[in-house]
Amino acid sequence: MPTEAAAAVNPAPLQAAAPAPTAVRRASPLLWVPTGYFTMALAYVMLTSVTAIMFKNLGMDNGKAAEYASYLILAYTIKPLFAPFVEMYRTKKFFVLCAQLTLSLGFGAVALAMALPGYMAIMVALFIFLSFVGATQDIAADGVYVTALDARSQSLYCGIQSLSWNIGPIVASGGLVYLSGWLHTNTFHHDPKVFGPEWIDSWRIVFFIVAGITLAMALWHLRTMPDGAKAENAPSSVGAAWFILKDSFVTFFHKRDVWLMIGFAFLFRLSIGLLEKIGPFFMVDPVAKGGLGLSNELLGIVYGTYGLVAVLVGSLLGGLFVARRGLQPTLFVLCCAVNIPNVTFLLMALYQPTSLVVISAGVAIEKFFFGFGSVGFMIYLMQQLAPGKYTTTHYAFGTGLMGLCMMVTGLVSGHLQQLLGYVNYFWFVMAATIPSFLVTWFAPFHQQDG
Repeated sequence: MPTEAAAAVNPAPLQAAAPAPTAVRRASPLLWVPTGYFTMALAYVMLTSVTAIMFKNLGMDNGKAAEYASYLILAYTIKPLFAPFVEMYRTKKFFVLCAQLTLSLGFGAVALAMALPGYMAIMVALFIFLSFVGATQDIAADGVYVTALDARSQSLYCGIQSLSWNIGPIVASGGLVYLSGWLHTNTFHHDPKVFGPEWIDSWRIVFFIVAGITLAMALWHLRTMPDGAKAENAPSSVGAAWFILKDSFVTFFHKRDVWLMIGFAFLFRLSIGLLEKIGPFFMVDPVAKGGLGLSNELLGIVYGTYGLVAVLVGSLLGGLFVARRGLQPTLFVLCCAVNIPNVTFLLMALYQPTSLVVISAGVAIEKFFFGFGSVGFMIYLMQQLAPGKYTTTHYAFGTGLMGLCMMVTGLVSGHLQQLLGYVNYFWFVMAATIPSFLVTWFAPFHQQDG
């Protein structure tokens, strides 16, 4: 069962047609599925999460750092709107390769731009452009997966797909954030607790590395990735693409109890959206400002590695839990798992522990239960919101609503934290769990819980 994180950014945009019996597969899916989804995740996490940490390292306050990084979620949120147009031209593989080559050049350009006067404005503009390129990569790579593989193979490689996607955050939020701090301290000999322009040198190296990895993946996929087949409802003209978009919207809002399901899709992760950007800031902010005073190296280990491994383990166990007991009887329990463990951040803000073991345990507990409970969100969208004429498109609408929640909460979270301070802000996060409980309690079930 795919983890929620993977489903959030990788919904297949159109209905998949079974691959033609005569299609020639150039390589085993094991050669391109893991690398394809790792590359997708690497770009997404670098743009929407790691940039927030980088902005803070470069001297931005929490409000602006969270806000700027959250804008980059927009392209991934609205990608169902331009997915039909990707279907009109060439092959899906062509768009994957073009996107990955552009991402490589773009991340390299970001590194080069850091040496220019007024680099921040240039860098942000590049990030916005790259977010749309990354979203296009997701559309095309998902399209290759669902059209080059038959139903049995899709199920067979689903676990590999999700595991590979989750390696991306571990590399980006864990390894590369750790590397930025190590380079800053050991290679350039700067004080790790002072944020400002002196962090440019280490982050330039990080972005050159990301550019190199993405280029290598593009060259690898040139040799190993199949072209992908046309979706059964792929448009042949711009007019047809607009018709598909219009019809998918009309049929979506004709669903029974659709507004309750929209409320569920938007609000289920409300408190997590408020926590997502602020959690890492809390880890690296000085103790005098209410934070825990960790270095980037420790942040990479604790938050980007232990935390993300806990998400993965929790997601796997959550999937087993739902498979055995069914979604409808367990959905509220899963909501509790997502929201109640947020209290670990409140407790850490109150007591400001210095023990790395205690801090790691607090993060791992919250992330484990987030992964465990978020499986319910994904399965609910699949079983209740998505079924119908445009199943995968409507599933994308649901994950898009979740992405919109992440963007909106990210835009305001840093400013609220600065206004309230960490302790009061984490109390606010706990209060924000109430809408999640309400929409889960009243979430409608019409399709059979399978």
